[in-house]
Amino acid sequence: MQTSLQNRFYWIGIAEAISFIALLCIAMPLKYFAGMPKAVTVTGMAHGLLFLAYLYIAFECAQAFKWPAGKTALAFVAAIIPFGPFWFHKRFDK
Repeated sequence: MQTSLQNRFYWIGIAEAISFIALLCIAMPLKYFAGMPKAVTVTGMAHGLLFLAYLYIAFECAQAFKWPAGKTALAFVAAIIPFGPFWFHKRFDK
């Protein structure tokens, strides 16, 4: 069960980070420079769902693996920083 939880956390983190980068680097320029606001609507919705999934699974991991408060806080902060989940997983994956 724990390996499955770690695996889900890893892949949701990767997907969340990629969706955030796509939102910032692809969808927002399309909205503001090409007049395509639908790009932000679609990408933003996907990122929002992945963001919530990441926070939920980070909380589940924190409880299951008895993470200290600092590590849990870093997982949550990583979700709001571009490339944050990549950094978090590289630093704490064992």
